[in-house]
Amino acid sequence: MKKYLIHPFLLSLFVIAISCENNPDSKEVAEETNEEQFDDRDTKKDAEFAVDAAATGMFQVQAGQLAVSNGMNPRVKELGQMIATDHEKLNVELKDMAANKNITLPTALSDDKREIYNDLSGKTGNEFDEKFVDAMVNSHEKSLNRYEDIAENGNDQDIRNWASGKIPALQAHLREFEALKEIMKDNNTVN
Repeated sequence: MKKYLIHPFLLSLFVIAISCENNPDSKEVAEETNEEQFDDRDTKKDAEFAVDAAATGMFQVQAGQLAVSNGMNPRVKELGQMIATDHEKLNVELKDMAANKNITLPTALSDDKREIYNDLSGKTGNEFDEKFVDAMVNSHEKSLNRYEDIAENGNDQDIRNWASGKIPALQAHLREFEALKEIMKDNNTVN
């Protein structure tokens, strides 16, 4: 009898493995499409930035929404809503600009962002709050570096101007999360 129970189990694992292979990383698909479309190295750099900004923006929106529903600390919920709202607007602007430049953007979370999101979604209480704030600090630090680089070194003037215009908001977001991280750290050392 055990033989029959194992067989369906193994079959289901095989089906899951096959289905995972049929869902390529949306970010990688967008990058490959842009590489085929743009021959110029400088144009590829601008397209890579747009793809990365879109992937990160989608993650920040979804993580912010998760913080609103799963956060314990009222400030985490508040910042989660701010991030979700601000990055949703940023994503719409980026999508419009990319369409005008014929740049393909990802349509779903990249594998690495999905992994972080899934990890966050499995957390509750103070553990969620700490992991969310850490994820937002890391994400905004990386984003800020990429936005500053493209604003200074990008080839396409529209993309450079757009990125440059977003830097103050990203800096403000980063400061908010760093300040909250310090407050949370201080509260944990007191308890």
